[in-house]
Amino acid sequence: MPTSATPSDAPPPPHGGSPLGAIVRHPFRTLLALLAVGIILLIIFWDWNWFRRPIEKYVHAKTGRTLHIDGNLAVDPGWVPTITAERVTFSNAGWAKRPLMAKTDKVTLRVELEPLFKHQVRIPSIQLDKPVLNLETGTRGGNWAFGDPNSHGDVQFRNLWINDGHFEFLEPLKHTDISVQVASDAAKNASAAPPITAKGSGHWRGNAFTLEGRAESPLQLKSRDTPYHVDVHASAGRTHAHARGTLLDPLQLRDFNLQLALNGQNLEDLFPLLGIAAPPTPPYSLDGRLTRGIDGAKTSWHYDNFKGRVGDSDLGGDATFVTGGKRPFLRGRFVSRRLDLDDLAGFIGGAPQAGGGETTNPELAAKAAQNAARSRVFPDEPYKLDKLRAMDADVTLRATRINAPSLPLDDMDAHLKLEGGVLRLEPLNFGVAGGDIRSVIRMDGRESPIRTKAQISARGLNLGQLLPRSELVKEAVGKVGGQVTLAGTGNSIAGILGTSNGTVGIGMGRGHIGNLVMELAGLDVQESLKFMLTKDRQIPVRCAFGDFAVHNGVMTSRALAFDTTDTIIIGEGDISLRDETLNLKLRPRPKDRSLFSFRSPLYLTGTFRKPAFHPDMKRVGLRAALAVALGSIAPPAALLATLELGGGKDADCGGHYAR
Repeated sequence: MPTSATPSDAPPPPHGGSPLGAIVRHPFRTLLALLAVGIILLIIFWDWNWFRRPIEKYVHAKTGRTLHIDGNLAVDPGWVPTITAERVTFSNAGWAKRPLMAKTDKVTLRVELEPLFKHQVRIPSIQLDKPVLNLETGTRGGNWAFGDPNSHGDVQFRNLWINDGHFEFLEPLKHTDISVQVASDAAKNASAAPPITAKGSGHWRGNAFTLEGRAESPLQLKSRDTPYHVDVHASAGRTHAHARGTLLDPLQLRDFNLQLALNGQNLEDLFPLLGIAAPPTPPYSLDGRLTRGIDGAKTSWHYDNFKGRVGDSDLGGDATFVTGGKRPFLRGRFVSRRLDLDDLAGFIGGAPQAGGGETTNPELAAKAAQNAARSRVFPDEPYKLDKLRAMDADVTLRATRINAPSLPLDDMDAHLKLEGGVLRLEPLNFGVAGGDIRSVIRMDGRESPIRTKAQISARGLNLGQLLPRSELVKEAVGKVGGQVTLAGTGNSIAGILGTSNGTVGIGMGRGHIGNLVMELAGLDVQESLKFMLTKDRQIPVRCAFGDFAVHNGVMTSRALAFDTTDTIIIGEGDISLRDETLNLKLRPRPKDRSLFSFRSPLYLTGTFRKPAFHPDMKRVGLRAALAVALGSIAPPAALLATLELGGGKDADCGGHYAR
């Protein structure tokens, strides 16, 4: 009987039939399966936060600053992955006042992978939630300079979104602090960056200011094909600016093209703001094109094709302000079609006026009232030496018409050069009464008081036009010329003239003048009445000349005469530029006979502001008393006291002074 086999005696199954056999028979498939499981598990349990610390260490190694990512770090993979980090902070320089240079509640940025293989970083967009950026300068430079400046590579930014941002800039050495709130407007197109608005305040070089502006979309931060449009209003005290235009590469401020409007109460206010040393002026309003050029360490700010007004004068032209040199340098070419002379008063220490003698500037109005109440004519307001030495300049001003009701001025041509505290006006020319006055003035402000030299020449001035308001001489004919050479020391016009030394000469050749003027000058009653009752006639002027020596601010006459065919007037005396007083004696010498004359010396006295012209009343009174006495004896004998037999001699009109 056959014996049945037990399970223990059964043969083992083939080797490949077990799970281990399956693994041995198909190792590659098994590995793929395990890898797939691992990837699934990695995706399920992967945490990008594992990279926070490596990133922080890398940033610290490159910049020397501490980066903290205290929130979640996430990445949305793709050829342009999106990276999101929450509660990010970046430490400041050790010397800075703020502990953090930057922080944000959340930053979301997209990075293009392909440029990374070319060592380029291209960031199509950045979104910032409640970012704070603190920039500051110190003795070591700016806090944004860290690590190796040559190791950053080529980083390009594109669109930027900001939600409730804050920007701060501190420059303690220049007393500057700026605080600005920044935010993006709601985007109409989600694919394009929305406009950015900014509003802030602070101090610029110690002067409080406010600003409000808007950067129009698209904001292409590194694109020269798509400009960055801005429209910004700023005010610092009484100075207001409006800039609108485009920036190219605004993160570096390399190129921009802005239309800049400036207006304020006084151009002098620009000195503490921009370092431009301008004289006091009435209110102004200018608008021109602002651009910038860089040449090594020097930066040139160009204000071209500007037009506007300063007081009652129109003004236009081009200006360039260069920084980065030993001193700031201003180059300007200015033109005025109608220049009000009052608006230039600030150049000589006076108070500029505007609007028919009124000004809205309280300081200038107070100064104008003070000057009006003064008894002196020459301005005594000291020049500000710090401004004279603060910058260099090369400026020309051409005025084709001058508004000066009390002076017969036609036009002006001035060229001002300022270098190292030395100011030169070469030339300062005026068209006057159909002729011209040419001047060369040099003021050395390197030391105090200022040392000044002036050379002034006058040629071809029409006598009748010099005194257009005088009915007696408006019909006079003659050409007047002269030469002035003065040197003085002082920090004001009054101080310079009051210490001056030199010469003053003036002369006139042949011409005509009303006979009534000469008869009145000699108090010839008979002749004066005749011309008053009939018609004044013109008599020939042979010549006129005056020659003064100037010493310590006092002009002393060396020769003074006015010679006509009717009368010669001989003068003597002095004029004090220091005290602004007159002390001249004029002696008329008639060349004809008159039956009724009280001819006597005439005195020109008083001050420059209130001159007095009167005859020698003692001599006139003596003649009158003698006429009364003789008349009491025999009435016809009274004429003997007023009889003028003439006897005046001609002057040497062909001599030195006439020429």
